[in-house]
Amino acid sequence: MGATARYTARLHTSFDTVRQLWQRLEETGLCTGHQGLAWVEGIAGRLMPKGAELLVVEVNDAATGAHVMLLPLTRRRALGHSVIEWLSHGVCDYSAPLLADARPWTRQSADAAWAAVRAVLPPADRIHIAGIPREIHGVPNPLALLSAARDSIQIASGLVMDGEPETLVKRICKSSFTKNFNKHCRRFEQLGGLALVEAETPEMIDEQFGRLLDLRLNRFRELGRFDLLTQAPIVEFYRNAALQGLSDGSVRLFGLRVGQAYLAVMYVLVMKGTLHALLLGIDQEAVPNVAPGLTMIGKLMVWGRAQGLGYFDLSVGGQGYKQQIGASNSVLAELCEAMSLKGRGSAAYIRLRSKTELFVRSKPRLYKAVQGVMHRLRRLKN
Repeated sequence: MGATARYTARLHTSFDTVRQLWQRLEETGLCTGHQGLAWVEGIAGRLMPKGAELLVVEVNDAATGAHVMLLPLTRRRALGHSVIEWLSHGVCDYSAPLLADARPWTRQSADAAWAAVRAVLPPADRIHIAGIPREIHGVPNPLALLSAARDSIQIASGLVMDGEPETLVKRICKSSFTKNFNKHCRRFEQLGGLALVEAETPEMIDEQFGRLLDLRLNRFRELGRFDLLTQAPIVEFYRNAALQGLSDGSVRLFGLRVGQAYLAVMYVLVMKGTLHALLLGIDQEAVPNVAPGLTMIGKLMVWGRAQGLGYFDLSVGGQGYKQQIGASNSVLAELCEAMSLKGRGSAAYIRLRSKTELFVRSKPRLYKAVQGVMHRLRRLKN
């Protein structure tokens, strides 16, 4: 795609008119697990607030008519103004279009495609798209290349998986993690046998998802941290997606079981050779001096590589355990455009908030103090 590339766009306000194209691009093109059709239809059907509108934009090559990409967006009201954003509502880590193929993008071609998208979008006070990955399976993400895109305060982490599954952890992880992983596995084996159990029936989904909820909410309550799984619609979305995933393996639940007790449960997406880790629940107190969460991650990496998967995505966030494993980080991009006075005010507030958070995070002592205050406030609320 050169600097002279031209595009046309078409707006869809229902999945009915775009479903076949979506399914084809999902099968033959490039996308992340967060843009699977079942996943985004679940978001639209279960999590879109009242009055919000679905906006799926189809982008085509102006010269040939060939399909180029699909972008799932939504328009909603927010504090007295309208905003167009990614179709996420808290359960989509990455804002990445479905690309029809692996043709390279440039800033010029990305801007041209975005101009076509903007031309068919309905009026709004601002556009705000967060969580934009730099690449989609090795191909530059056109959203990240936009002239208006900026680095965000979010980072994503992951590990490339290759070679034999049996030696994977030793080869791609830090030596300290490998040592502890082997030690923890031996300790668990001594306590009654260690097993990674995949939920393969509706009954197993219900059992493991219920355990995941209990473990996660109990731990987050102890830490004084907020979790989306306190909201009933979010819970039902994840539960339903896991049940749907039984048909094609795109959504899976795994439990780390010692004897008959589940000490950790992880909820994952599988798409295009990538294992996306989404939700993890752990019983940190069940066995002293072992880490069921890290053990679960190590076991899942081995499982994923045995399935032929090539990347383990540890999702968004700079949690310390990701660095312990040896994951590589990448900074996510963000797009914040204002089209009205109200939009400019809101966009300015968002930029100020991001700068403030970035400053606080750059001061470890201040960041720790702020976290402590927030944790205490959440405990009092609970």
